[in-house]
Amino acid sequence: MTETGKEKGVLRHIPLGVAATTLALLGSVGSAFADEAPKIDSGSTAWMLTSSALVLLMTIPGLALFYGGMVRKKNVVAITAQNFAITALVTVLWTIIGYSLAFRDGGALQAYIGGFDRVFLKGLAVGNVSGVIPESVFMVFQMTFAIITPALITGAFADRMKFSSLLAFMGLWLIFIYAPVCHWVWGGGFLGTAGVLDFAGGTVVHINAGIAGLVTCLVLGPRKGYGHENMAPHNVVLTMIGASLLWVGWFGFNAGSELAADGRAGFAFIVTQIATGMAAIAWMFAEWVVHKKPTLLGMCSGAVAGLVAITPASGFVDPVGALWIGLAAGIICFIASTAVKRALGYDDALDVFGVHCVGGIVGALLTGVFATMAVTGATAPVGAIDGNWAQVMTQVKGVLYTLVYSGIGTFVLLMVVKIFFGLRVSPQEEVEGLDINLHGEVVQ
Repeated sequence: MTETGKEKGVLRHIPLGVAATTLALLGSVGSAFADEAPKIDSGSTAWMLTSSALVLLMTIPGLALFYGGMVRKKNVVAITAQNFAITALVTVLWTIIGYSLAFRDGGALQAYIGGFDRVFLKGLAVGNVSGVIPESVFMVFQMTFAIITPALITGAFADRMKFSSLLAFMGLWLIFIYAPVCHWVWGGGFLGTAGVLDFAGGTVVHINAGIAGLVTCLVLGPRKGYGHENMAPHNVVLTMIGASLLWVGWFGFNAGSELAADGRAGFAFIVTQIATGMAAIAWMFAEWVVHKKPTLLGMCSGAVAGLVAITPASGFVDPVGALWIGLAAGIICFIASTAVKRALGYDDALDVFGVHCVGGIVGALLTGVFATMAVTGATAPVGAIDGNWAQVMTQVKGVLYTLVYSGIGTFVLLMVVKIFFGLRVSPQEEVEGLDINLHGEVVQ
């Protein structure tokens, strides 16, 4: 049985251990099995259904509460409504065209974008198999990734974008930015072919969303009163609850990206926990030293930074590597979100760039350092720790392509939306609050 382009597109997202198993099922296992269809593993399918629910939990209510607690009280309905609306919008767009563009065979353009054979999920049948799970489960798992990525961007421009503009921008961004980058890395595109390692979304999700957030907040400009008025979080407890839901849901994000219930998924689970704990401690102590007090907001931010940084590495590194990645993420993201932001003067309201883009870059590069044969099961050196220093440069390539494409593409889409809808609410609406002016609802 030959491997079709469509199968390649799916297999490139499957980490090394599962890919080997899948190829054994699909490839040359003897003429007696040449015509036997791949078999669905019920345990892996159950785990992937659970993982899909966990990743959805990360956006609603996880991210919505995390961001909702950090904004001022007059804008809490607006930021949570944005996350809820994005969840619904992306669900529809992923069904119509997003999944097909990200994961199907693009023919002559396969290196850059997928095809159209799954538009409106045409051809998706009960018996379709992707690796050892149904294609329908793979599709919905990837849908939850597509949902949270644009939702992350909302934190950068909190308190100042029109709701209509947000919907238009996010819809366009999913199709023209997220789907292509996803295809490049996981759908058989040129970055995956070049050997870029991204187990669960360091480039596809976090760097992609983080640089888009920076561009968006720069285009919109700072909030009225930024640097002069008190813009402290209105409810840190809500933020802690949201961060906790993100932490729990992230196990579906990272361990689920093995696409199977096996030992490597277990390793992805444990290194996720280790790196997150290390990053939370690192941020806490850095803040304690610099600002003399360890804040709950800082601990939550550190934990998210650790989750972000371990994401690309989670299926490739061992616990010691996870400790180093968490330590680096906690300290570097703290500096990026405080000293660097103050020095440059940009108003990234909820530190999307400082945590997600910077944390994603830290994780992507350190994946090239700490990826090891012992975890991946590879027979040749994977990362620098095994002697393959070239992998670090490969990771740099993935980071740069994502930064440039997403950064420029985001700017272009914002200009298009600005022409038709405008981007920013009026000064009066901003001062009074988005909740009452855009949604007619307030938190008592």
